[in-house]
Amino acid sequence: MSLQPAASTSQTATTSQDACYISLLGLAEYFRTSQPPQIKKCIQCLQALFTFNPPSKVEARTHLQMGQILMTYTNNIDMAREHLETAWRLSEPLLNFDDVKFDTAYMLADLYKQTDQVPLAKAMLRKAIELSQNNVYWHCKLLLQLAQLHANDKEYTLASELLAVGAESAEESSATYLKVLFLLSRAMILMIERKTNDVLALLNSAGAIIDNSISNPHQKEYLKVFFLVLQVCYYLALGQVKTVKPSLKQLQMSIQTIMAPNWPADEVIFGQNPMDMFVWLPKEQLYVLVYLVTVSHSMMAGYMDKAQKYTEKALTQIEKLKSQDDKPILSVFKVILLEHIVMCRLVMGNRELAIREIAICRDVCMSSGPKGQLMRRHSAQLHCLVGLYSMSTSFFEHAERQFLRCVTETSERDLKLFANLNLAIIFLRTKRDQDLKQILDAVSTENTHTYSSQALMGGFYYVQGLHAFHKGSYHEAKRFLRETLKMANAEDLNRLTSCSLVLLSHVFLSIGNSKESMNMVTPAMQLASKIPDIHVQLWGSAILKDLHRMSKDVLHEKEAYANHVKYSENLIADQLRCVQSPHHALIDWLDGPPNTTLAITAGASQQMTPSTSTLPAAAAAATTPMQHTSMTVQKLPTAAATSPAIQYATSSNIVSQPHQSSHMQSVIVPSAHPIPSTSSQIPQNFHNIQQAVGPQLQTQQFGQYY
Repeated sequence: MSLQPAASTSQTATTSQDACYISLLGLAEYFRTSQPPQIKKCIQCLQALFTFNPPSKVEARTHLQMGQILMTYTNNIDMAREHLETAWRLSEPLLNFDDVKFDTAYMLADLYKQTDQVPLAKAMLRKAIELSQNNVYWHCKLLLQLAQLHANDKEYTLASELLAVGAESAEESSATYLKVLFLLSRAMILMIERKTNDVLALLNSAGAIIDNSISNPHQKEYLKVFFLVLQVCYYLALGQVKTVKPSLKQLQMSIQTIMAPNWPADEVIFGQNPMDMFVWLPKEQLYVLVYLVTVSHSMMAGYMDKAQKYTEKALTQIEKLKSQDDKPILSVFKVILLEHIVMCRLVMGNRELAIREIAICRDVCMSSGPKGQLMRRHSAQLHCLVGLYSMSTSFFEHAERQFLRCVTETSERDLKLFANLNLAIIFLRTKRDQDLKQILDAVSTENTHTYSSQALMGGFYYVQGLHAFHKGSYHEAKRFLRETLKMANAEDLNRLTSCSLVLLSHVFLSIGNSKESMNMVTPAMQLASKIPDIHVQLWGSAILKDLHRMSKDVLHEKEAYANHVKYSENLIADQLRCVQSPHHALIDWLDGPPNTTLAITAGASQQMTPSTSTLPAAAAAATTPMQHTSMTVQKLPTAAATSPAIQYATSSNIVSQPHQSSHMQSVIVPSAHPIPSTSSQIPQNFHNIQQAVGPQLQTQQFGQYY
């Protein structure tokens, strides 16, 4: 730290005092950087500075450094708060002292957030933003932090307004790169709010600036990745799997460019100009994110093998990054990917693996984030996952309770819709006609004219078609299913297509039109084998067996029957493994945090005993194949910024669809790199990870503490 000597009658005394300050600061830094750090001695050196009655600026800076050290290396939040509040009180009225003043405000607001005093954090930031009008770097950094807090509290309008102010401030300062970050962050807020037209306008505006006004090629590539992630999520939110392909391909090419060995380090790209010291995500995390949106696309398109492959690669990359620096965003990514892999397992008939991975997902949620924040944010999705598993194993009462809990806990419209569609299937299978009518009427009223996703609305029409089929209203069933097929074919929603075809085949079989039935079931089976979806294959093989019997084609009848028995036996064997698994007890979880894996394992001796009542409908289908006509709708969350996705399949039958926006609910806005400290200061080693779902904002710190 370089201190200016105060005017004094004794120049020698002042110089001596300055030397003491500098010596103590140097000694404190020595103890902090020792291996291992000697934090107690570091704090003692800083504390000793106060005995010299230092000037206000030196005192304020030292209190800030004490707060930083205590927050980074200790659990003494109260003492850290005391030092930071003192630093703020001393620095607020001082002119030309922006680095200490606003760094203090930034850290103090974060401390308030950590201790659940968000109103205090917001008030602090608003005051600091008002004072920082003439310092664009800090003004923008504080605007981003306050926008993040409002987004975390779902105050999206306020967050959007702050980001708009940030974009204007950046434009006035000719900080084009920073302006684009504000625009893209605001687009993400609008995606959460489902303001699709406004999102498109902002993305178009940001895209034009990226193409025409960003001269630094490395910054341009990072902005392209941010832009393309949002564009992919935008199209997936609309269920437009085919439309999104060119954008996804561009995104994959961009991330390969950024991950190339000759690409400069992030600190080289963003560590030069203060107005460029803002980044959305470092490239290693962007790499995982691109895998994640690719998984979402694969699942929506109905390619389970691809989704599994990319999920496994992404999880491997996450573990590698966690071993280096276990940042909270990595746990968020892991949870989202686990939710996807669970869907793959259910679709492919590996339900025992699915419940095991739900348990892992639960463990990650419970062990990540202060005070269980990740569990609180994902509780509704976990209940939905357990409900889907319960449905696939024919525990319908448990599934109903899980979906009702999901609806109660979430405020996300699409997740509520999905849970309600699942409930409709349960009511259909358990012949609760009045409950079924009520829920379908409610879904129709709330969503038909407001929800724009082709994928999810196609699923809604499918459920209506299934209901009409069970009522024997075959003409009505064909009308709904043709609407579903029109939506599915337009955007290559293969699972939705295969399910609709197999049900249409069953409809034609029921009215005696064997030719049309064969025309429907053949492509359904082809698609199901590509996915692969054991439930559509089970259902289709039963239909094929009856069709071949009607045409007296004994050879093909035997082949279809053998396939049907094979699929049935696989599902029955998997069902037995499910009910013997200690994780199966999760179907009883409703209130509070679920038991950890260890607790469940310890109680495994009390697990449920397999019985004929727990066998899937597939067992009965082996002898009475044409009774196997039901469908389970499934949904799981993706990233918000990860993207929505939908896949439909039959089950003993399973329809699956990942949900997106609940993962986006903590907004993603970039945050700034702290201004580099002078060599005599103690640099902050405090990474302000702004918890978000999907991609997330974080303060990156280059050099020693990056």
